[in-house]
Amino acid sequence: MTDDLDRDIIRALQQDGRRSNVEIARALGVAESTVRKRIDRLLQSGTLRIVGIPSLNAVGLAVQVQIYLQVEPAHVDSVANQLAGLPQVQSVTYTTGEYTLIVQAAFADNDALRHFMSGEIAALSGVLRTTTAHVLQQVKAPHEWRLPVPAPPSVLIVDDDPDFCEVTRIVLEGSGYTVYTAPNGDAGLQAMRTHYPDAIIMDVMMNSLLEGISTTWTVRADRDLRNTPILMVSSIADSQYAEAFPTDEYVPVDNFLCKPIAPQELLQTINRLLKASS
Repeated sequence: MTDDLDRDIIRALQQDGRRSNVEIARALGVAESTVRKRIDRLLQSGTLRIVGIPSLNAVGLAVQVQIYLQVEPAHVDSVANQLAGLPQVQSVTYTTGEYTLIVQAAFADNDALRHFMSGEIAALSGVLRTTTAHVLQQVKAPHEWRLPVPAPPSVLIVDDDPDFCEVTRIVLEGSGYTVYTAPNGDAGLQAMRTHYPDAIIMDVMMNSLLEGISTTWTVRADRDLRNTPILMVSSIADSQYAEAFPTDEYVPVDNFLCKPIAPQELLQTINRLLKASS
């Protein structure tokens, strides 16, 4: 399994495969030895390969094509292996749908392509049909693809106090979180089923005295939401309704904090809950 640092190193090497370990370490804020050991492990495990990719036009292969082949099922593996061994072939891919295999190949000119089709392809047993498409222009090549940066974790705040929502949103967004808000339990459930947040901050007293608690039970009963960590926050402990909170029975939340909450405590709690749930 790869972690965030592994993926950051891979992205750095995708930008420049000759980039030194020292440069990568400096950019990522880690020790050079850490980068070196990580790259060695990624290479040994087969997670990462560092290769040279030539410009086909620059090396005299001006004609690039994709060849689509319909192949009898009994001959697919044999045809694929034979194609993969040909020097003109860059890739061979099994596919579903109308065609069984897709071949990407490169040639010096159209005469070389014609000889390939009438010679190498025609000699393959089990090929029922072929279609060839010339590549006119490649807007993005496979080696230009970059490992996607994961979306920041998201938090849904379910609270009827707009000031609390705004302050909490500012604190969380300042630490890189995506934040959604909802003013009550029903709106919160709708938001959960739309955004599927990574964590939920749930008030207790909203439209009804213990609405937050009943909402958490609904969350825990939902197959798609039940494992989402819930941080319950409330001022009920300092209110006239303190005795209404069910302290003698299970409340389906992962943590409880009393308002007001210090920003650092809020962030530490959310970070811990997300780490525990990952």
